[in-house]
Amino acid sequence: MEQKTKPQIIIGAASSNCGKTTLTMGLLRALRERGLHTQPFKCGPDYIDTKYHTLAAGHESVNLDSWFSSPEHIREIYHHYGKEADILVTEGVMGLFDGYRKMQGSSAEISQILRVPVLLIVNARSTAYSVAPLIYGFKHFCPEINVAGVIFNQIASESHFDYLQQACEDAGVPCFGYLPRLKEIELPSRHLGLTLENKYLFDKFSLRIAEEVEKYIDLNRLITCYTVPFEKKSILPVSTEEKENIKTIIPSLGKTRSLKIAVAQDEAFNFTYRRNMDQLQSYGKINYFSPLSDTQLPEADFVYLPGGYPELYLPQLSDNHSMMQSIRQYIENDGKLLAECGGMMYLARSIKGMDGKTYPMVNVLPIQATMENMKLHLGYRSFVFGGQTYKGHEFHYSTVIEETEKLPSIAQQYNAKGEKVNTPLYQYKSTIAGYTHLYWGETDIFGLMHH
Repeated sequence: MEQKTKPQIIIGAASSNCGKTTLTMGLLRALRERGLHTQPFKCGPDYIDTKYHTLAAGHESVNLDSWFSSPEHIREIYHHYGKEADILVTEGVMGLFDGYRKMQGSSAEISQILRVPVLLIVNARSTAYSVAPLIYGFKHFCPEINVAGVIFNQIASESHFDYLQQACEDAGVPCFGYLPRLKEIELPSRHLGLTLENKYLFDKFSLRIAEEVEKYIDLNRLITCYTVPFEKKSILPVSTEEKENIKTIIPSLGKTRSLKIAVAQDEAFNFTYRRNMDQLQSYGKINYFSPLSDTQLPEADFVYLPGGYPELYLPQLSDNHSMMQSIRQYIENDGKLLAECGGMMYLARSIKGMDGKTYPMVNVLPIQATMENMKLHLGYRSFVFGGQTYKGHEFHYSTVIEETEKLPSIAQQYNAKGEKVNTPLYQYKSTIAGYTHLYWGETDIFGLMHH
């Protein structure tokens, strides 16, 4: 019988860089070491933090994003992925109330949608009793958001912590402990790529933070205080109408078989959303392949090249001629393929790496990608194609140089404020490629492939 209540925490912060991810990793690992099945979630579109969560918890993390999704969908996937868990831990994004428009898209909005209390982490490195009005403000600013407790980060000493405990007491918010100021529990660079070596480093790192969590945070009291109602909901199955739509898009899909889907997954390509993958799985069988080490594509009706870190593996990708030839042939034969960000770069004529060298790639799109003059491009994106609205997120440091035979964009993309952005969406034969990482947990992605 499913539990009617269970411990559920949203880790919010007073601002960015308070230590949300460090605390989340330590908490997930400490709960795992206690033998608890802990399901991690991440507010917002980030696909790197979810990988850290997965390594720490031993269970795959799930994104909850109110730009991508309706409140009903967020509640649905939260309960679907959390129903087997003993405890649910959600890491917030930026500061608690920071969204793309006031509170819209914020961790606070996710808390409001799910009715899950917030555990506020405060960086107390250069403050003491002055945190009292800050905590009081977070507690009372929006009565619909339950800030049920505080944890402090960057604590210098027990006497420092004493001032902070007094502040919590006077602000009327429980304090569950702190993380000390230790260089060894500061999160390493996010742009490492999850190689086997780095997975090992992150595993050791999460275990080290877990030791500090057990030492300085009252986990038993935290679990008790954050035990709240958990309502049963389930994911809606793929509708018959959607399945029939897919058959018209991919005529080779008959009544007797499901789709053969090939998804790139290795150190170079791994930025995927769990719900996207589960949605694909509902249409057929997924075969994962590696553009780094495999020699050819699996047999497929649809190929997905997600983003990742191709810039860290340019010699290996460029040297794998047989895989590039296999992908090129699939595309030239009008195979359906979706490529996002790093996946799109892989389909370019070449990529100029951070070493200044140019590496030939698959060569089906008349563009060149470069890591020179790296500049961050990020933000929510939306566009309309075939009467359907698609939403996603752009996040990259590379730029694309279009050649003289310019490939026109098939859709105008917009940011969260509804302003036009210069982010192209390319189409070549039955291939769609662009910088935007799309979320299709609540959308029929095969509608985009119908042209």
